[in-house]
Amino acid sequence: MAGRINDEDVKAVRDAVPIDAVVSEYLQLRNAGGGNLKGLCPFHDEKSPSFQVSPSKGFFHCFGCQEGGDTITFVMKIDHLSFSEAVERLAGQAGITLRYEEGGYNPSHQRGERIRLVEAHKAAAQFYVDQLESPEAEIGRRFLAERGFDQAAAAHFGVGYSPAGWDHLTRFLRGKGFSDKELIQSGLSQDGRRGPIDRFRGRLMWPIRDIGGEVVGFGARRLRDDDNGPKYLNTPETPIYKKSQVLYGIDLAKKEIAKSSRAVVVEGYTDVMACHLAGVPTAIATCGTAFGGDHIKILRRLLMDNGSARVIFTFDGDAAGQKAALRAFEDDQKFAAETYIAIAPDGMDPCELRLAKGDEAVADLVEPRTPLFEFALRQITACYDLETPAGRAAALDEAAPVVARIKNSASQHEVAVQLAGMLGILDTQFVVKRVAQLARWARDRGGKGPAPARGPGAPVPAAAPARPFGGPALTLRNPVFATERELLKLALQHPHLVSPAFDAYGVDEFTAEPYAAVRLAVLEAGGAEQGVQDPHEYLVAVRAAAPDDAVRAMVTELAVEAIHRKTVDEAYAGEQLVWVRRRAVDRRIRDVQGTLTRLGSGGDPVQLAAVQNELWVLQQYGQALRERGADAL
Repeated sequence: MAGRINDEDVKAVRDAVPIDAVVSEYLQLRNAGGGNLKGLCPFHDEKSPSFQVSPSKGFFHCFGCQEGGDTITFVMKIDHLSFSEAVERLAGQAGITLRYEEGGYNPSHQRGERIRLVEAHKAAAQFYVDQLESPEAEIGRRFLAERGFDQAAAAHFGVGYSPAGWDHLTRFLRGKGFSDKELIQSGLSQDGRRGPIDRFRGRLMWPIRDIGGEVVGFGARRLRDDDNGPKYLNTPETPIYKKSQVLYGIDLAKKEIAKSSRAVVVEGYTDVMACHLAGVPTAIATCGTAFGGDHIKILRRLLMDNGSARVIFTFDGDAAGQKAALRAFEDDQKFAAETYIAIAPDGMDPCELRLAKGDEAVADLVEPRTPLFEFALRQITACYDLETPAGRAAALDEAAPVVARIKNSASQHEVAVQLAGMLGILDTQFVVKRVAQLARWARDRGGKGPAPARGPGAPVPAAAPARPFGGPALTLRNPVFATERELLKLALQHPHLVSPAFDAYGVDEFTAEPYAAVRLAVLEAGGAEQGVQDPHEYLVAVRAAAPDDAVRAMVTELAVEAIHRKTVDEAYAGEQLVWVRRRAVDRRIRDVQGTLTRLGSGGDPVQLAAVQNELWVLQQYGQALRERGADAL
């Protein structure tokens, strides 16, 4: 096995790759104030953004699910990598050569599994691109040209060609140092009678990239009549490729989707190409599977669920396309975005439409036209004879539960009114009440109904999330807890403003158990004074000193949470120092007064005098803090 990565190299990787640059490859980030950025958490479902990134500190933290850490931690969690694999990936991006404590430089065969599989796909993608220029690939080039794609378009999307022989790619990758086991595991090769053979042969190849831009699979289009395989053959499920979790074109479309709050979902690789070349750079497609919940999660992180977001589905006008649209509608309520459907005239897909009528026709197609719910309801009602009372009643029986699934009550009411119009039922209120009744029954069967979603900009509840600590609930409405939290944030984010005074504070001056644990971690990391010298390494050291994941998560949370003051200066820091110390002094005074009461007048005179003296000193110190503030610390 490879040895441990040199600590200096790990630090160099952390410093070289900005955390906001890495995170923004996976989700849209917006200004959160105080130098922080926010977005929808990629690690759990949420309606409003609680995931924050602090570029200056190099940390992220989700205030919803409590995931947090640095750039390396984020890459580990988002792509399911080991620590070494994450460091190796980031080092590759930064052009840093890693050293290992045992055995010097890391030979390629020792790298992590995912890194190796990604490297194999990267090499395969270039191999296929090179093969597109070969005489054998004339059929592939002709296929592209007939659909309006020239050489530049093929290069932009990385389209390639797999030779018709049995093991051209397999032999090529073996020559690059990949083992037969890795080739089989990657899905690029498959078992043959005499060893591994190429999975894709004689086909046009589209590289499928994850949202970070890494090639993780391929889509292969049949070209010859003697090819008995399916029209499209995709990479099988592998450790790096899950078809329900990838979207073709997402690497090219993600920035424009985030910028415009708009996504266009099409059905195939050539449709994505046609849309992008026609001036619709937000087009994406699924890879051999229906559009589902995992795809929605990817889009929601880019769209940020703001009220103006739009998702437009384009489907063929045939029965299969209509069925796909209805499947998409089943997941409609997982979007905060408005969803629409666009069907080209004569049932053409975007690629065919571009050939027949040009780029403008494609751009016009994806302008929002028909809300997806309206399309779904029209497909349902079209199955019934609405000229008869029985037909209208049957259509209502099937359509009303669909409307009842709409969570927003105002939208549900409006759609119910529209449904009455579609059915030709004059008593609109009858339909509205029927839908409301079904919605209520659904909530009753499932217990409590879904909690209303906090809209963008809604205030965050004052209570901090539940944590695996003992003691009373950590509510920030308590001014004691709020001040302790603020002081710890200053100590982690602006140590120069509270040092060296903060380092003289005892752990017992923090009454909330989680805050006391963080104070202890700061102490064991060398104190806030260490942060004045090297702020980033100081935070790394504090996290490392945390005794468990709960405390580590709290450190990260406090390191990225905004300070409750626009101007963070020595005066503000001094106020927090004073408030925490004053309350500690007041608590100690009460304790000493209780001791005096217990000793009474008949107690040991020496002990009594010592306690009285301590009380006097404390009272004088408390008075000085009230009168002189931070100068008395």
